[in-house]
Amino acid sequence: MILHLSTFHLEGGAGVAATRLHRALLRSGEDSWMLIPEVSNQEENVKALATSKWDSRVAFFRFVSERLHFLPYEKDSSIRFAFSPAAAGADISKHPLVQKADIIHLHWINFGFLSIVSLEKLFSLGKPIVWTLHDMWAFTGGCHYSRGCDNYLSHCQYCPYLAKPGQYDISFSQFEEKAALYKNTNMVLVSPSNWLTELTRKAALTQNIPALNIPNCIDTNLFQPLNKAEIRNELGLPVDKKLILFAGANTQDPRKGFLYFKEALENYAQQHDDAEVLIFGKATGNSFDSFPTPVHYLGKISEPQQMVKVYNAADMIVVPSLEDNLPNTIMEAMACGTPAVGFATGGIPEMINHQVNGYVAELKSSESLSEGISWVIRENFLGKISESARKKVMDSYSEKVVTTQYSKLYEILLKNKTEV
Repeated sequence: MILHLSTFHLEGGAGVAATRLHRALLRSGEDSWMLIPEVSNQEENVKALATSKWDSRVAFFRFVSERLHFLPYEKDSSIRFAFSPAAAGADISKHPLVQKADIIHLHWINFGFLSIVSLEKLFSLGKPIVWTLHDMWAFTGGCHYSRGCDNYLSHCQYCPYLAKPGQYDISFSQFEEKAALYKNTNMVLVSPSNWLTELTRKAALTQNIPALNIPNCIDTNLFQPLNKAEIRNELGLPVDKKLILFAGANTQDPRKGFLYFKEALENYAQQHDDAEVLIFGKATGNSFDSFPTPVHYLGKISEPQQMVKVYNAADMIVVPSLEDNLPNTIMEAMACGTPAVGFATGGIPEMINHQVNGYVAELKSSESLSEGISWVIRENFLGKISESARKKVMDSYSEKVVTTQYSKLYEILLKNKTEV
């Protein structure tokens, strides 16, 4: 039995990716289960750690406790959720599902779900561990993305996220705790992108732990091309405009690059008047003030069927992330035949084949991003780019492609093979 552990169920990129893998493994015949702090919606083989209102309060207290632990150290509020001290977490080592599991499959487990101590107790059970990394946290002293700092290559200290970085700051101590945790552990690290896999192999904490690249998967029967004109009419969107999508992210998060998106649209609008913007995700009331083109803000969308419609309504998606692993939004859009434009960072260039199924722009260049928008509009008039986008997902990220790789990994681990 495979047991997936994830802080989130149906929200956040990591939680969605973990749940999609669980569902795909079930459909492939694996005995797959998920254990999460709280279940968003009841579904097959997904169990909540919290089974009462009191348990839910305790889970929230663990989250608050971890945040309060970090509060005295944080540089400013903008990085409050970008560093996890892993100081608070649940002991799930005696949970029936954990006891029954043949393989423990970790995903994103921060925000009070599992602490370093929680992980120690899990690892001490001696069960094979698969850890799918959705960011850099597993091999840093606490940050989820290093933002250019490369201390994790030797030893974390003088952390730029901290108000008072020092030689023996909390990044140093967490690094030491992880080093002790990883010794003599039967574990394989899986990264959805080659970019993160290579970082894992170079990082001091994980360079001696087996590391593989297996991408996230997507249900291509759900995320598929639909009739664009019909969808636009249904959603009340213009049928005679090019609709450019920014999706599924907090527009206030600097890492998501929303300002570069805005500047790219300003550049494009100076020469063209055929484009309007679609946005869904978290945003404040003044996020779109003085925007260079008309904006259709759809709010936060969590219903997959509605997301499919929005992706199909768009002519392209623009993902100007400054750091990212393997964005779900690109995969979802491309599965619907919607080309993507994104910066050359993280796993994005692995998803977008430049000028084949989308456009890879120069990092932090709004001009290059604007050129990408123009290129997709110009080159996709016959739909060839859309066809290539869909094909890339079918070939690389479909459920069968991904579950086959994970099933092989599980089989090797259960046979106690040391090389993967």
